[in-house]
Amino acid sequence: MATRTRTLGRFVLAPATAVAAAAAPAQAAIWSSSDQWGNYTTSDGYTLYNNIWGSGAGAQSIWANSSGNWGVRADHPNTGGIKSYPNAKKVVNKSITSLSSLTSNYNVTVPSSGAYNTSYDIWDSDYDYEVMLWVNYNGAVGPLGTSQGTVTLGGHTWTVYKGDNGANEVFSFLRTSDSTSGTVNILPILKWIKDTKGWWGNETIGDVQFGYEITSSSGGLDFTTNRFGVSSS
Repeated sequence: MATRTRTLGRFVLAPATAVAAAAAPAQAAIWSSSDQWGNYTTSDGYTLYNNIWGSGAGAQSIWANSSGNWGVRADHPNTGGIKSYPNAKKVVNKSITSLSSLTSNYNVTVPSSGAYNTSYDIWDSDYDYEVMLWVNYNGAVGPLGTSQGTVTLGGHTWTVYKGDNGANEVFSFLRTSDSTSGTVNILPILKWIKDTKGWWGNETIGDVQFGYEITSSSGGLDFTTNRFGVSSS
């Protein structure tokens, strides 16, 4: 019997399927996986996903010591199209108006070659809307939609794009200069979308994901999360 796979941008629900293994980093880890949909839930309530969802993908392995210390070894060919979005996810499940704060910190080590972005992927609970925050990017990658100008929010300056992938609306915020560490005050960004632009209503924020949207990494490249966490109240 055929299985059905539902794809929502960079979020995929599917049965576990094995793919060819990439070389794992030379370090001990409490969990690792080369499975296409390999996932692991940490003791502090985060879920890590290998998440190789795009067509024409190569090999990829994910490892983790904690929700804030994990990484990926990816070997995807130099072809167009997103191959994967390995990420760590925290579920918030609060409406925008009921949140008094939503912040996150990050510290990453990323390669100087390849095509990828390091990004937050934030979803409403119904997966009708997707908010992407690109903190750094490299190579032949670009956001969906058309430019809406530049805005300073949440401690960073972004160029904003608005688009639709056929399944959901996508609001992409691209940092105007690359950053490998910092803190993002996410709530003002969500309120700006709601109150200033009127692009959505009082949505319930479901997943806050953070990871690497990889288009190509031929020969094998390493992406390392040195620190990551999400706080909400």
